[in-house]
Amino acid sequence: MQKIYLSGSLFCRADIAWGGRVKSFLEDRLDDISVLWPHEIVPCTAGMQEIFQANLRALGEAEMMVSLLDGPQVDDGTAWEVGFFFSQGKKVLGLRTDLRRAGEMEGSRVNLMIECSCHSISSSLEELLDQMQRLIY
Repeated sequence: MQKIYLSGSLFCRADIAWGGRVKSFLEDRLDDISVLWPHEIVPCTAGMQEIFQANLRALGEAEMMVSLLDGPQVDDGTAWEVGFFFSQGKKVLGLRTDLRRAGEMEGSRVNLMIECSCHSISSSLEELLDQMQRLIY
């Protein structure tokens, strides 16, 4: 069973709903995967160190990351997770459905350090699924 870490902002109900939708979409369409989502890994009432350590363990267990990159700027924690995961030599697949450009370079969709850390950045769930199927199967 391949473990996929789902990173993204978890600070409003809309973010949590979107993360849950992405998780369900992937689990319903890909065989033999387990999505590790911080929202379900440790309760939000846990202390800072407990949350950090639980997410760090999940990052270590995962073979691939799906990172939710919507918004005017990538969430700080998400950016850290992308950089950490990339530094481990693991694949990061971005998902950005936001039509706004958030990068500082012409043509970039997000910050160049995030964009260059991603194997691909998809603009829809279907495109993300296609990218994942190519890497997993």
